[in-house]
Amino acid sequence: MKLLAHSSQIITVNTDGKNCKRGNELGDIGVLTEHAIVVENDTIKDLIPNSSIKNTSKYDIIDLQDKVILPGLVECHTHSVFAGSRANEFKLKLQGNSYEQIAKSGGGIISTVSAVRNSSLNELVKLLIPRVKYFISQGITTLEIKSGYGLDLENEIKLLEAINKLRSMFTIDIIPTFLGAHTYPPEFKDNHKGYLDLITQKMLPQIAEKKLAKFCDAFCERTAFSTEEVNIIFTKAKELGFHLRLHTEQFHNIGGLELALTHETVSVDHLEVMTDKQIFKLAAFDNVAVLLPGASFFLNYEFAPARKLIDSNALVALATDYNPGSSHISNMNLIMSIAAIKMEMTFEEIISSVTINAAKAVLKNNEVGSIEIGKKADFAVFNAQDYSEIIYSVGKNLNAMTIKNGKIIYQEDEL
Repeated sequence: MKLLAHSSQIITVNTDGKNCKRGNELGDIGVLTEHAIVVENDTIKDLIPNSSIKNTSKYDIIDLQDKVILPGLVECHTHSVFAGSRANEFKLKLQGNSYEQIAKSGGGIISTVSAVRNSSLNELVKLLIPRVKYFISQGITTLEIKSGYGLDLENEIKLLEAINKLRSMFTIDIIPTFLGAHTYPPEFKDNHKGYLDLITQKMLPQIAEKKLAKFCDAFCERTAFSTEEVNIIFTKAKELGFHLRLHTEQFHNIGGLELALTHETVSVDHLEVMTDKQIFKLAAFDNVAVLLPGASFFLNYEFAPARKLIDSNALVALATDYNPGSSHISNMNLIMSIAAIKMEMTFEEIISSVTINAAKAVLKNNEVGSIEIGKKADFAVFNAQDYSEIIYSVGKNLNAMTIKNGKIIYQEDEL
């Protein structure tokens, strides 16, 4: 057995078995001092007071003196597998061009699609490896990655195969999501029905048969897919056994939230322009509101109404939305600090949002996301004596050690 001992604090994010936190529950993160964690194999066996440790010889001790232990962080929304650079678009945004203007002129997602189509599977894997390593170095033990930059059968499968290759290379949980409904590819610009048929009749069935993705996602937006179009895709995806997630209410409110509730999606992501009426509506359901402050920061755009959602008793999670165009941010610490500064979230609410609620957004909350007996021994260990230092240190990675299934998979001195 292992013993994680001598830490300054253990932040359990205890849920009393509910495995999620809504409303004011997000503020209760279960701070323990003078305690140790007992790990047996890959599971949390017990949380014990330091004073009760009588015989240390039976333990393999991991000494975490002057460290803060959190549950392994969960990154529940990324577009990490891509090729090419869109740095020039960032310049255009800063010169006043909108995300939609750039997309309509042939930039945006389509420019990344071109780069992906010109990349081999091995090239995509090589690009993805250091990105995954960087997430691990931040204490992330569960990572969601979407496709969506192929937009045809061959290249969407290639992206999902790249993600699945990473699953065999790393011990962290990597969760693949199919996002073929990201935008319409150039060859189907004037033939939406043709692309919908491609998704529903070929992509989804083949991806389901090959078991390449757990989730089916879509971008419900004026420049992407309408609610009617997403409904067609989601209906087929559910028939094939996919769990559903939805990008919606980012730039325009076109009824995506209501569609998500109808289809019982696991999460609704973005929500920057949702109405007060929609906030109260969402709070009555179990869909996780995955908020992406990095996109708002990167695009210099309005932020999702985190404070209103939490005060209305909603389930709120946070993620980076790491992608090449609208949130080229893979630093989870920066996301946490932005949420505190710009979204009026408390430090405690932020911690709950990147652990247990983020785990719920990828349906892993029964296994990870909190330090509770019987759950996986996934931990992020920070160079801090109080958890407040993690969010206070804006943009700085204080993670010293990442532990997955009871095994150390990253230590800072390895850099």
